[in-house]
Amino acid sequence: MAIVHTKDLKKPTGGRRRRHRKKKKADLGRPFVPVTVGEETRKNIRTRGGNRKVRMLKAGMANLATGKKVQKVKIIRVVENPCNPFFVRRNIVTKGSVIETDRGYARVTSRPGQDGQVSAVLLKDYTPTRKK
Repeated sequence: MAIVHTKDLKKPTGGRRRRHRKKKKADLGRPFVPVTVGEETRKNIRTRGGNRKVRMLKAGMANLATGKKVQKVKIIRVVENPCNPFFVRRNIVTKGSVIETDRGYARVTSRPGQDGQVSAVLLKDYTPTRKK
């Protein structure tokens, strides 16, 4: 079934909302594709207007910003993910997740599924917390 980004047909009160027009192709969306840690793989997707979007499927390297320098570093694992705690177990990289690199811990600032790359900022005073 297609993902459509339009208003819901139900109001917050539970009442029905009437449809003011048919579904259009411009309202279409795509399902979430998780970016996992591993050998780098990318996929080109055709977007609206015939443009291309690079979608990352697996990430192995990250562009790490440390002050004024940007270096390419290896991603070891995902340490913390505020959007979903189960993404840590599956090593899924999203924006805002904390990854462990060979230079230390870093927070992801890009959207890997949309941008096709992982950009991160080095965290100086970060200690991973383990919840029990």
